[in-house]
Formats: sequence, structure tokens, C-alpha cells
Amino acid sequence: MNIKFQRAVDRLAGVPICAFLSLLDALFGKKVGALVPRRILVILLSEMGSLVLAQPMFARLKEKYPGAEIHVMLFAKNREVLDLLDVVPPANIITLNDRSLGAFVGDSLRAIARTRALKLDAVIDCELFSRVSSIFSYLSGARLRVGFHRHTQEGLYRGDFINRPVPYNPYRHLTLQFLTMVAALESSAYPLGKDAAPVTPQDPPHLRFADGELAAMAARVHADFPATTGKRLVLVYPSGGILPIRAWPFESYATLCAGLLAAGYAVGVIGLKDDRPLGQALVAHCASDLCIDLTGYTKSVRELLALFHRAALLITNDGGPGQFAALTPIPSIVFFGPETPQLYRSLSANAYCFHTPLSCSPCLTAYNHRLSSCDGDNQCLKQISPEQVLAKAQQMLASPDGQPVCA
Repeated sequence: MNIKFQRAVDRLAGVPICAFLSLLDALFGKKVGALVPRRILVILLSEMGSLVLAQPMFARLKEKYPGAEIHVMLFAKNREVLDLLDVVPPANIITLNDRSLGAFVGDSLRAIARTRALKLDAVIDCELFSRVSSIFSYLSGARLRVGFHRHTQEGLYRGDFINRPVPYNPYRHLTLQFLTMVAALESSAYPLGKDAAPVTPQDPPHLRFADGELAAMAARVHADFPATTGKRLVLVYPSGGILPIRAWPFESYATLCAGLLAAGYAVGVIGLKDDRPLGQALVAHCASDLCIDLTGYTKSVRELLALFHRAALLITNDGGPGQFAALTPIPSIVFFGPETPQLYRSLSANAYCFHTPLSCSPCLTAYNHRLSSCDGDNQCLKQISPEQVLAKAQQMLASPDGQPVCA
């Protein structure tokens, strides 16, 4: 299902279902007092990058409830990232296929049956204002239901059955908001969680690789692209993914890549198989054996992270690769504009964020379901010049620790 269709279904079907479930809860729901949860479900459906940002939340749940079973519900396409993070046993993962409406409905019914059979004590719905995740939280049968709530805002309706409501805070990093959800399970304050101690998230632990795995990836790159042997490799991710408005202009990437090649670096263009036309266009523009097309080259997120170990720097639009880099030592430069680093910056100390906060930025928010009003002329990114980025890249490449700053 494409993102526009998902939004339409969430609105047209989600609103009346949430209203009906709210009525049921008002008529038959029971108040829940103090409860130490022993079986907890975390719903984090849609964003691969958000799984990395949620890692401290899983660590806090394990610390606070060491005997609890933790289960996770997410889209099947994101499962690999969760497996790499190793925060819950594989048997505790519930996946939903969102490739078609029929597959999604079938998986949803099975998931609801499974969660009810678990006899959950609590569910933590980490989706911002998705109605489908709210519906899952109610139908799971959990007595405690934690989720973002609109309070007195207009719109963004997702039912009134969340009995541990957490106010969404657009000025607070998403990782910290996830941690507030853990505090909300037993908080007696209102709003929930304001009695929790301030927290500074730590860098996520780096992914461990088997002996020889990283050397094999490096050898593969050198065999396939021998000109890069002995050269420091800079990876660039020019795709905007399902949200093209997040992409720094192609022309800026082209100028940047030419500058990196002139400075003696090799450049690798990464992305999914569908991004191959973009990768080929950059390679053709640069016309150098040292500019290589790596779109579709890695067959899994794990292989991508192994490739990150071969590289000296990642330059990327806001999206999954910038978050995945935090699981490796690679320093990164990430472009923000339609979204804000205040909420979504990487947890890595080795990440530098370029951000031009125009009056209309950020335009992709929880309040508009990430549907930008921009006409496509994303000046928030176009005003970041290739010369600025090249200078910062060279500064970070010259520094042994990657010049860690996020501004």
C-alpha cells in the first residue's frame, strides 16, 4: 500500500472505529489502578529509523521491569532492523504485512488474536497519531494503554480509550518522548511522566559482526570496484525514499561528489534497487572510476552496516541510513529541513546536522500526518550549499573522531 492510500484508510476507517471503541470503553471500561506490568506490548509500526531511536526505551523497560515479557508489533518490512537491535526475543515479534490491504487485514486479525491470547498487562503505542495503532492497542486487551494524546487539540482524533495519555511534545526529541511513555505506566502526575527524572540518551551500542564479516564486505567492494582500493570512501544517499521532499537537490549532490573526487576521495552512491536511476545519473555526471553505484548493492540492512565500516563518512538525507549509522562507528552528515533534528537527530555523537529553519520548516509533522503543504520547491534544503557541505565533510574526514557535532 502506498502512503497516500494508508493515510486515506487510516482517516476514513480509523475515525469511526476509534469513535465506536471509545463508546464501548465509556460504557463498559474499568478504571485501572496501580499495576506492575508483566507482559508489555510495544507498537512501533512504520519507521525503521524510529526503531533505533526507541532503543533506549527498550533498555529502560528491561531495567524497570526485569521480569517482564516484552513483545513488539511492527510492519514485516522493518523486522530486520528490530532483529539487529536484539532488544526482544524473535518469538516475541508480531509482524504485519502492509503490501496490500487484504494481506494487512488478514495479519491484523491474527495479530489481535495473538495479543489477546498473551493476556497483556500494558501496551505502549509509539506511533504519533496513527489511528490503526491506537485500535490495535485497545483490541489487544491490555489493561494499561499508553499512547500519544491530542488533549484539547482539534483533529488528530484517535479515540478516548488511551488510559495513560502522554501529550505529544514537538519540542522534545522523540527518544525522550518514548522514555516518557515508560514513565507513564506508573506515573501518578498529570500530565503523565512529569515526575520522571530528566534523561540524557546514550549512544546506542554498535552492532557486532562475526569474524571476517567486515573484511569480506571490504574485499567484495574492492573486487567489484578495484579503483577504490586504498581510497577513503564517502557514501552518499541522495534519495528521499517515500518522502521525496526530504531530498537535498540532485544538482547539489552532483557538485558535492565532484568536489570529493577532486579532493582524492572515492564516492559511493547508496540506496535501494529502486534508487538505481538516481545512482546511475550521479555516476554518469561524475564520469570517474572512483564514483561507484552501490544502489541495490547490499541485500540487507546488516550488509549496509558492514559497508558503513568500509567507509570514512556518510552524507545522507534525513531517513533510515542516518539512523542506522548510529549502530556503527561511521561519522555522518544529515540534511534536515522538512523535518527537524530537534525531534529526529541521530543519537550518535558522530552525527552533524545541516538544518535551515525557515518559517515553514518543519512541514512534515505529526499534526499533518507527514503530508507537506510545500509545492516541491524545498528551499529549506536548497539553501544548504554544496560548498558548505564539502567544507564540513573535509573537516570531519581530517578529524580522527569524525568532528562530532550536531547543530
